[in-house]
Amino acid sequence: MFSIKTLTAALLLAASVSAAPTQTTRDTPDTTVQRTGVTHSIVAGLGGLHFDPDNVVADVGDVLEWHFLPANHSVAQADFDTPCAPKADGTGFFAGFNFVTANGQQAPNVFQAVVADKKPIWYYCPQTKGNHCQMGMVGAVNQNFDDQTHSLSRFRDIAAGTGLSAIPPTVQGGHIIANPNPYGGF
Repeated sequence: MFSIKTLTAALLLAASVSAAPTQTTRDTPDTTVQRTGVTHSIVAGLGGLHFDPDNVVADVGDVLEWHFLPANHSVAQADFDTPCAPKADGTGFFAGFNFVTANGQQAPNVFQAVVADKKPIWYYCPQTKGNHCQMGMVGAVNQNFDDQTHSLSRFRDIAAGTGLSAIPPTVQGGHIIANPNPYGGF
């Protein structure tokens, strides 16, 4: 038979072994991104059918913030090869058409998305009235400047040759917030 002392020692040993740390593995990567405190303001519709700036270099954790000018623009993420359509895998951002503005005014809300990695981000305005994407209203974040086959200029050229823009089915991939600078003078 076991003594109380032996049984207690065995239980303590078993408890210490089961409490030892083990490596955590996930089927999907952790999507928590530490924010840097840097916000890149991008204006939709400044001087016509463009994003300004249309080419941004951002670090992981930076915030991309789109401000909308008249009349009704939006922003949606695309794959490079299909500039006027939402990302094929369904993971891209889309702000929706929540930013109707009167002439001379900024929309009361903005759309923000956080940069999750250093891969290029390609985006477009999905407004079909006036074919905004096909008219050159596209942009890029973190394009590889050494690869001219995947440049913003090439993305814009491909967009010009597409048909009607596709509007994503769901607002996703970012947040709509009150415009922090509604009188910014854009």
